[in-house]
Amino acid sequence: MDPIEAIYDTEEYRDRIATVDEKGKRVWIYPKKPKGRFTNMRTWLSWALLAFLFGMPFVKYNGEPFLLFNVVERKFILFGILFTPQDFHLFGLAMLTLIVFIVLFTVVFGRLFCGWVCPQTIFMEMVFRKIEYWIEGDASAQRKLAAAPWTSEKILKRAAKLSIFFLISVLVANTFLSYIIGVDEVIRIATEPVSKHLGGFIAMLAFSGAFFFVFSYLREQVCVAICPYGRLQGVLLDRNSVVIAYDHVRGEPRGKIRKTSKVEGNGTAAAAASEKVLGDCIDCKLCVQVCPTGIDIRNGTQLECVNCTACIDACDEVMDKVGRPRGLIRYDSYNGIVEKRRRIFTPRVIAYSIFLAILLGLNFAFLGSRTEVEILILRTPGLLFQKVDDGHISNLYNYEIINKTNQDLPIEMRLAQEDGEIKLVGQLPMAKAGEVAKGAMFIIMPNDKVSGRKNTLHIEVYSNGKLIDKTKTNFFAPER
Repeated sequence: MDPIEAIYDTEEYRDRIATVDEKGKRVWIYPKKPKGRFTNMRTWLSWALLAFLFGMPFVKYNGEPFLLFNVVERKFILFGILFTPQDFHLFGLAMLTLIVFIVLFTVVFGRLFCGWVCPQTIFMEMVFRKIEYWIEGDASAQRKLAAAPWTSEKILKRAAKLSIFFLISVLVANTFLSYIIGVDEVIRIATEPVSKHLGGFIAMLAFSGAFFFVFSYLREQVCVAICPYGRLQGVLLDRNSVVIAYDHVRGEPRGKIRKTSKVEGNGTAAAAASEKVLGDCIDCKLCVQVCPTGIDIRNGTQLECVNCTACIDACDEVMDKVGRPRGLIRYDSYNGIVEKRRRIFTPRVIAYSIFLAILLGLNFAFLGSRTEVEILILRTPGLLFQKVDDGHISNLYNYEIINKTNQDLPIEMRLAQEDGEIKLVGQLPMAKAGEVAKGAMFIIMPNDKVSGRKNTLHIEVYSNGKLIDKTKTNFFAPER
């Protein structure tokens, strides 16, 4: 191992985390306000995602929410398509596909999701943290305020900040509830007397309190100690994964820039020679000061890093000031830094990609074969066949019609065989939206159209003259 790699692989920093001291006490993080091109791009993306989050509950399709995840009633609507408990196999396959995609994405790009689109990061850094900067000032002002006695100014600032935090938490909680029970139900709970919706009101308070606690107190601890994704990346990343990385080859050894213009003779030459030994990192520690989880990215990839790019913007700004190239901290892989080559399509990535492609194919195949209505027809237990007259035999069946749409559907069942007849017990079935219609019916067949004791019949299901499903069942007849 060469000396540079030996320095880079020193892992004493992994013995502790920046947010906990040696006694196990919480160390509060006051990150310096970041600025730069990546921060601007993340801000624009965050506004777009927030607009989507808060606006989507009001978007409806055929009178139903465009997105709904009603776990209580087991009703799920994705992009206007209603999924019922009978579609659980599709849900399981979709979850498996998502897991494989996350694994593949992490292997290639590390924890990029956390820094750019994770709701925790977006709300913390782009909403709550910006309010904190607006009320309390930058990192140094926040430290000064925290250490100050409880004056009227401190009480006013803290009360204003926490009040705004709580109002936003209520808004966020109601928005997330809108994805579970629907925005109309949330509006009813909020506007009607509490006694009518006590359970819903308690749920609103619980959600609001949870969000307020997370963003006012837990903060980066969610990413550092609670979220399992940080641990997951530790076993998924390799030296070809593209993460936010410090170029230790170019940056080490670190050292301050020294002015040598007034040094004469041999002193000038010695200073110049010393300057050449130092790397590009001037050890300003701005990359540490802007980090929302308090790590030093120069130590290497760490599970606490959420790839927020704040350190890249801070370092680029310093490099511009000292006249050195940008990119001392950048998106790159370990091999990209050490060997000057970036290899994405490794055997592991190719294997994950093939597996993901297979799963995506299965998803499309199952979704393509999914019908609007699913019918289940079973012969009534304990009965064989009934003789209608000298030329006909009947079997009694129970049926269940599962309507997977958000519209009521009149149902008509027909035998594919021309000579048979379906006789319903009661009226024509009406399948309510998202519900199951049950009933009974007789199938009557001529004696000369059945052969043997057990026969297979094909049944077609129509709604408003349109064929929407097919099924088959067994028909019993006397032995011949």
